[in-house]
Amino acid sequence: MFGLAIHGGAGTLPRAEMGAEMELNYRAGLRAALDAGCAVLQAGASSLDAVTRAVVVLEDNPLFNAGRGAVFTHDGHNELDAAIMDGKTLKAGAVCGVTHIRNPIELARTVMEHSEYVMLSGAGAEEFALSRGFAFVPTSYFHTPERWRQLERIRSGDARLSALTISHVGTVGAVALDGEGRLAAATSTGGMTGKRYNRIGDSPIIGAGTYADDRSCAVSATGHGEVFIRAAVAHDICSRMRFGGRTLAAAVREVVLEELPALQGDGGVIAIDRSGEICMEFNSEGMFRASRKSSEDARIAIYRP
Repeated sequence: MFGLAIHGGAGTLPRAEMGAEMELNYRAGLRAALDAGCAVLQAGASSLDAVTRAVVVLEDNPLFNAGRGAVFTHDGHNELDAAIMDGKTLKAGAVCGVTHIRNPIELARTVMEHSEYVMLSGAGAEEFALSRGFAFVPTSYFHTPERWRQLERIRSGDARLSALTISHVGTVGAVALDGEGRLAAATSTGGMTGKRYNRIGDSPIIGAGTYADDRSCAVSATGHGEVFIRAAVAHDICSRMRFGGRTLAAAVREVVLEELPALQGDGGVIAIDRSGEICMEFNSEGMFRASRKSSEDARIAIYRP
């Protein structure tokens, strides 16, 4: 028995604005990441390996706001964040503000497995990366025309931004249950278009955008990061299950559909519990998402049914 869920960010074009070709491209990207992660699980590898692999595929796809497709800061740079967590041991690793790492999720995992720390940032994170043999990519690797156009719209004060682009925020993530009953979660992001002052969102913050605990569930979040930090969304969902006796679906619904809107927070989460139940909930226009259990066919969706 295994299960995997992935997301490519919440906050999408209105359904009427999503062309058929664009939708097919996003669905193909989600399918590729889902298949990659499931192949890892089918081979008997760990949930950590599965979420790492799935997120790497999303980071390499310029359609998504992570890795290759990361959005630009106000100054025209790319600052990438990522986190990963092992539900069995509660070990975690995170990086934020890195600028030369092709796959930040791999560096986050290396922080977890080969350092005494949980979170490293900026130049220090990249110094650690070099010490562990990571190859740097030039900043031009992250430069994609669509993301640059989004920044220009932000700089111009274009009020139509949300109707013109997929989103100026976004994240990718994965949660998994492996055949040994171990849970894991991973999240990666380029942050928010036009952000300033080395802003960091919820994705690399353990308990906010990423959390996994074999006693309850694994969660990866996407949305308005400041609100997700304030609400400690990922940990809150796990705690409602562990201490409040909620089912996964109930815990997710309460947080995403009640707690977040009360704070004017848009977004969603993917989550999986130790029995393999999967929940993918959001309060925004849509959320790029996909999931599969070992006994079921894949589910891929953008909007509500």
